[in-house]
Amino acid sequence: MKKRKIAIVSDHAGFYLKEKLLNYLIKDKYEVKDFGCPSDEIVDYPDFGHPLANAIASGEFEIGISICGTGNGMNMTVNKHPGIRSALCWSEEISRLARAHNDANICAIPGRFVSESEAYLMVKTFLETSFEGGRHKRRIDKIPLKIY
Repeated sequence: MKKRKIAIVSDHAGFYLKEKLLNYLIKDKYEVKDFGCPSDEIVDYPDFGHPLANAIASGEFEIGISICGTGNGMNMTVNKHPGIRSALCWSEEISRLARAHNDANICAIPGRFVSESEAYLMVKTFLETSFEGGRHKRRIDKIPLKIY
């Protein structure tokens, strides 16, 4: 399988896990860009989530990984962008289904609630799982709001 271009981001609560995952992705020869944050000093997650979502929505990157304390703040932020389907993942099975059934393009991780090894496995699964299409495609096509 072709290695995807990956964007990764965190807030202060997800900083250390982001650094670990970033190193994992680089070692596994993925092309990856770190959208911040640069340390564990307190920041506002939307300031970092929006640039990541823009990069995914524009096609500059194919897949994103976002990490904050609960995963919810980043997930809510990036899902405001058209074309983004971010899934809050807390297990390997959830990350597999997010890709296979929902064609998720961002994996949102609750950094304070998963171990480093769980996060590695979720990301690996997310990156290696393909969208199944079929009945799931019909549902994905109904997600964007149509303004009349």
